[in-house]
Amino acid sequence: MRDSHPSAALPLALLYAALIVYASLYPFTGWRDVGVAPWAYLGAPLPRYWTGFDVGANLAGYLPLGLLLTLALLHRRRVGSAVLLAALAAAVLSLLLEALQTYLPQRVSSNVDWALNATGGLAGALLAGALERLGALDRGRRLRARWFLPDSRGALVLLALWPVGLLFPAPVAFGMGQLFERLEEGAARLLEDTPFLRWLPLRELDLQPLLPSEEALCVALGALVPCLLGYTVIARAWRRALFALAALAAGVAVSALSAGLSYGPIHAWAWIGAPVQQGLWLALLAAALLLPLPVRLCVPLLMVVLAAQVVLLNTAPQNPFYALTLQAWEQGRFIHFHGLAQWIGWLWPYAAFVYLIGRVGTTGAR
Repeated sequence: MRDSHPSAALPLALLYAALIVYASLYPFTGWRDVGVAPWAYLGAPLPRYWTGFDVGANLAGYLPLGLLLTLALLHRRRVGSAVLLAALAAAVLSLLLEALQTYLPQRVSSNVDWALNATGGLAGALLAGALERLGALDRGRRLRARWFLPDSRGALVLLALWPVGLLFPAPVAFGMGQLFERLEEGAARLLEDTPFLRWLPLRELDLQPLLPSEEALCVALGALVPCLLGYTVIARAWRRALFALAALAAGVAVSALSAGLSYGPIHAWAWIGAPVQQGLWLALLAAALLLPLPVRLCVPLLMVVLAAQVVLLNTAPQNPFYALTLQAWEQGRFIHFHGLAQWIGWLWPYAAFVYLIGRVGTTGAR
C-alpha cells in the first residue's frame, strides 16, 4: 500500500539532518587550517579511551536519520534500494561532518565516531525496512488516514518538534518564542557606535516577572497550542479528546525531563507551582470545550492563541536561572543538544504561525 497522504518523513528527515549538522559543527567559530588533510582521520589510530555514553550517543544520533530517510524513500522505491540509499546518505553525511571538524578547534574528527554514526544510520534504515516487510508501516498509514485529514503533514511535523522545543528552559512553563528581548539586545550591539542607535525603540524600564494570574494564563495558552494544532487536522471529537490528553501528558513529561536535566532529578517536578497547575487545568478545560469546533475555525483561533501567548511571554524577563542552566548543560554531555532545543524553542511558534497563514482559506467547510 502506498499512502495518498503527503509523507511527514521527508521534512522530518531534512530537519533532523539539519539538526545533526548544527550539533556536529556547533559553535561554528574558530575555523582554522592546521595543515592536516580533512580525510586524515580515517587512517588515524583508534582512540585509547571510549565511554559507553559516546558509543551510545553516536549510534543513537544517526539511527532516526536512517529510519526517516528510509520511510521517505519507501514512497518511491523498493525496500532494498530505500534501505541502501538511506544508509549510504547517513554515512556520507557523517563522513563530511567529521572532515569539517578537522577545522574546528573545539571538535575532534574520529574514525570511530564515523563508523558508529554509519552503523546507527544503517540500523535505522534496516529497522524501517523490517517494519515495511512486516506490514507495520501499512497499518500506520491506514491509522494516519483514519485519524488525520489529508493535508496534515505540516501540522504533524510541528507537533513532532514541539516536545523538543520544551526541553530548553523557558521563563514560563510551556512557553516558547521568547525572542523579543534577544532581538533588541542584538540590534543594540549591531548599531553600537552608529548614529542609528538612537532610532532604535529601546525599552526604558526593565521587564518584570509575570503576576501569578498572568503566568497561569501564559501556561494555559502555551499548553492549548498543541491541542488546537491537532484539532486543525483531526475532525472527530473523541479523537481530539484523546489527542489533547496525550499532548498535555507529553508536555508535562518533557518539561519534567528538562527540569531534571537542568537542575537535577530531585527538582524534576519543582516547576509545577500553583500558577502552572491552574494553567494546566484551564488548558484542559478549554481543550474540552473546543472539541466540537470546526476545523475552519480552529486555524484562526490557534493564530490568536499563539499571538497572545508569544506577546505575553515576551513581557517576562529571561529565566533567572538561565546562566546556571547553560553552565550545567555546557559542562555536561548535552551542550550540542542544548543549542538545538534552544533554537527550536525560540522559533517554533513563528514557524507554526507561518504554517497557519498558509492554511487560512484552505480548510474548506470541515
